[in-house]
Amino acid sequence: MDIAVTTRPVRPADRTLFYRLWPRLSPETIYRRFHAPVHRLPDETVRRLVTVDHDLREAVVAVVGGEVVGVARYDRPSEDPSTAEIAVLVEDAWQGAGVGRQLLASLTDLAARRGVRTFTATVQPDNRPVLGLVRRLLPGSTVTPDADVLTVTSPLPPEPVSASPRADSLLATATI
Repeated sequence: MDIAVTTRPVRPADRTLFYRLWPRLSPETIYRRFHAPVHRLPDETVRRLVTVDHDLREAVVAVVGGEVVGVARYDRPSEDPSTAEIAVLVEDAWQGAGVGRQLLASLTDLAARRGVRTFTATVQPDNRPVLGLVRRLLPGSTVTPDADVLTVTSPLPPEPVSASPRADSLLATATI
């Protein structure tokens, strides 16, 4: 059975969908994303996730059947907009199905068009799926131990890294 996963920029109206996503995340997934046990989704966090300027702050969501199943975002400082910190979160039931790859590819394409040349991320050392995703999608990444986490630095390729058939668009759909 093929299931269509649409990737699109986040909208403020997605706020409700983020609240509905939260109970579908395991404590481990939450810990890997926030690097701390978070027991409830703070309103300020949701507001920050859905309020982006689509330039210095961007987020894309993966949507299946009207529900958000994943999100990837970047934040870049105004003093150095060529570098962006990224984060990816995929609902447990969709992990390993290519959703993270599709999200990261969409985010990378948007970032590259806006002049981002380097991504950085903080990853837990045992998060092999994310480290593998970064290595496959962003070859040339370096991983540096930093306290209890790893800092990943990835140069963005000059060409899109898309995992979807409509990479030239802000809206991408892939069949998984």
